[in-house]
Amino acid sequence: MALQFEAFYAGGLAPGWNLLVQGHSDSGEDKFEINFLSETGDIVFHIKPRFSSATIVANTFQGGHWGQEEVSNVFPLVLGEPFEMEVSSDAEHFHVHAQEHKVLQFSHRHRPLAAITRVQVLSDHRLAQVELARRGLSWGDVGY
Repeated sequence: MALQFEAFYAGGLAPGWNLLVQGHSDSGEDKFEINFLSETGDIVFHIKPRFSSATIVANTFQGGHWGQEEVSNVFPLVLGEPFEMEVSSDAEHFHVHAQEHKVLQFSHRHRPLAAITRVQVLSDHRLAQVELARRGLSWGDVGY
């Protein structure tokens, strides 16, 4: 799989960040994943849609070992059609939405959350847009 997007933020990417990925699932292979990584390179949140089994899996890879995989059978993605996935976080969980349906809630397994400093999107599918934004930010003078 090709690295399509990578972002780094020294202040930490959870909680409060939102990742939006839009693309087109143009092949039948399971060639798409999102990884949130710690300062040490551990994958603290791995999300992968599996078109072959119509599931979405989530896991961690810490200390050289995969954790207990969590599987969601809520799979609103359709092969050959555009898709949208959104990952957000709060103090306790990552939240995953696909096609505006909540598909997974994954408890944080890594602390401190500020150590989650990098996100990667790997894909052989065509990606139209990847957007990483911090929720709750305001720009400019709000005192009109």
